[in-house]
Amino acid sequence: MTTTDNPTRPDGAVPIRTGVLAGWTLGEFSAADITFPTYRRGIGPAVIVIHEIPGITPLVAKFANEVVGRGFTVVMPSMVGTPGQGPSQLYLAQSMLKICIANEFTTMAMKKTSPVIAWLRALARNVHADVGGPGVGAVGMCFSGGFALGMMVDDLMVAPVLAQPSMPFSIGKERGADLNLSPDDEAAVIERAQHGCQVLGLRFTDDKLVGDRFSTLREKLGDAFIAIELPSEKKQDHSTLTEQRDDTSVERVLDFFAAKLL
Repeated sequence: MTTTDNPTRPDGAVPIRTGVLAGWTLGEFSAADITFPTYRRGIGPAVIVIHEIPGITPLVAKFANEVVGRGFTVVMPSMVGTPGQGPSQLYLAQSMLKICIANEFTTMAMKKTSPVIAWLRALARNVHADVGGPGVGAVGMCFSGGFALGMMVDDLMVAPVLAQPSMPFSIGKERGADLNLSPDDEAAVIERAQHGCQVLGLRFTDDKLVGDRFSTLREKLGDAFIAIELPSEKKQDHSTLTEQRDDTSVERVLDFFAAKLL
């Protein structure tokens, strides 16, 4: 299924005309004392695409455009980095440092929900109120991989996708198994899973950054957790939907959104 874009956003914003983000419209959203730029494109139910480190790279934008093409309104927050810039070792390091020191993210603490989750939940509610539909989908990647899980606290989140969830950073066995959720939020997520909300997860089998979170997800969510585990071909395999993209897995994610939202 394909869509065409609105020539302007409902607020009159004009789409970007050139570059990696051509066709997207730049906005800004504030909630929970947090403000981030946002990029929006498409028509249909809402899907929030949350970038990985170092930011909205060309391959993150490519994936997001594919979600748009399947019939969704996609909103991409820009939480760190320069939108459209390709990855490099220096750029990765700079973005990692910003994530580590930002108050919006809990990179090391266990059993704690990152403050940015409240912002993402508010963003999802805002977009859903605008576009309607049966609910909202979201995909997080790498440091943001578990954010869609935290968004499940709201009944509105009906299609959460976790791509190589990597926070809190897997330093030690306990952190590597932690879901980056407070006890109350974890209980709410488990209850939603028990009532039928499925969670799709993707990782490379030898990815140390993911730790043992998939075992935790299986234990906590049971059959509601759908795991896509890809054999690692190279030591650095990490980004299932972008830099080390697996085309079959991308289609699985798009089909998951379609099944839940269209």
